[in-house]
Amino acid sequence: MKKILLQFICLFFVGNLQAQQNEWLFATTTVEYANNLKNEFPNKIEIIETKNDLVAVYVDAETSLEIKNYGNLHGPGFVYKVDKDDAIQSLHSNISPNVNALNFTITEDAFVEQCISLVEEDNLAQTILTLEAYGTRFHNQPSGIQASLDLKTTWEDLVAQFNRDDVLVEFYEHSFTQQKSVIVTIPGLEFPEEIIVIGGHIDSGDFWNPYDAPGADDNASGIATLTETLRILLANDFKPKRTVQIMAYAAEEIGLYGSADIADNYSSNGKNVLAAVQFDMTNYNGSSFDIALNTDEAYTSNELNLFLIELLEYYNSEGEHQITYGSSQCGYGCSDHVSWAENGYHAAFPMEAAFNEVSPYIHTPNDTFASMNNDASHSVKFVKLALEFVIETAKTSQLAVIDVDENEEVSMLISDRKLIYDFSQSNVDLSSIQIFDTSARNLISNNKLKNRGEISLESLKNGAYIAVFKSEKGKTYSKKFLLK
Repeated sequence: MKKILLQFICLFFVGNLQAQQNEWLFATTTVEYANNLKNEFPNKIEIIETKNDLVAVYVDAETSLEIKNYGNLHGPGFVYKVDKDDAIQSLHSNISPNVNALNFTITEDAFVEQCISLVEEDNLAQTILTLEAYGTRFHNQPSGIQASLDLKTTWEDLVAQFNRDDVLVEFYEHSFTQQKSVIVTIPGLEFPEEIIVIGGHIDSGDFWNPYDAPGADDNASGIATLTETLRILLANDFKPKRTVQIMAYAAEEIGLYGSADIADNYSSNGKNVLAAVQFDMTNYNGSSFDIALNTDEAYTSNELNLFLIELLEYYNSEGEHQITYGSSQCGYGCSDHVSWAENGYHAAFPMEAAFNEVSPYIHTPNDTFASMNNDASHSVKFVKLALEFVIETAKTSQLAVIDVDENEEVSMLISDRKLIYDFSQSNVDLSSIQIFDTSARNLISNNKLKNRGEISLESLKNGAYIAVFKSEKGKTYSKKFLLK
């Protein structure tokens, strides 16, 4: 996860504070921490512009390090910007995605069920240990550069193992670091110009600890999640309708540089990314629930979060694939999903725990697999969610047997702030309904439903929601909707 500040070191991309003590930089941060610095160092920070909870600032690079004194190891902090215009523009990113994520559907039952049953915890453990063994993967260290080179080979070997000549593995090279991002492309057969992205960063460590940063959780676990997701898709000969790209980003820990470089390029070239989901730290089980959906409003898509909730309710509400979930916030741009969001794309960040309950070992020498009890079972849940997301958004071009009862005639519609439903012409016996908002809060529940009726929505504020019906047999029916 991107740590507090660090971004300023990318001005010259060296780990030498003395070389930067007289430098100033443009950045964005939260109002709270900008005010903290302003109160303590009034002549060392200039607040340029404020919007909502974020500010654009011009700050002395050395003073910016003081941000560490106001937070914990993993933030909040600054996001480095190239210049004043870039900092101000990032506060006013009103670009609208060119797709409505409320329209994402669940249709690939059989293929998803087949894939999520194949996740192997040992594979995740082995990838985490392999990446941990580099000692550090900090972007400017030889081992960090080598880790990106070796990951490309690992992913190429998977592609070759399953004889997928159509799948491309390539470097994305950056001008600011020798560490490379790695991108796998599984081409879409029907809508190749429409792109689905899942990603996570390959680097580890930070300015204070660039040399002894094994980064088992942050973010070997995320790369392990992506690698196992890729393996299962290839093993099942996944040939999507839309293009799928799996990305390992360079230099996240110094200000989201790798992902920002890619997302900026995609936006400038008009690439149609329908949605991007970030996997950054997936293996420390610190909360009472399994997955915390990030709800930082400036950096995540409410609509995409609703679709993740829909997936979790549909595929993971009970049984062997059960995944519990809640929500949390970083309060700042804490990982690579921000790069996509700032370019107007739908972005989401399912976290390993609530923000204040993630691994306490990150960015230290103790971020090891042993510190996670040599157990990769928590990451298994994230692989399942990644598979569900990729398959249901990109869709399969193969013929699939989908678990649909031809006798199911159901109707769900929104009218006059009422949800009107009718299952009376089907063989479904309803048991319950729950309505969630984008923060995964259950706002309306009814466990005694008739097969036909209406639910008042008058208590709900304007916004996006999802209604989840469940039958006596445990089958799920859902409807995403927007109240205006």
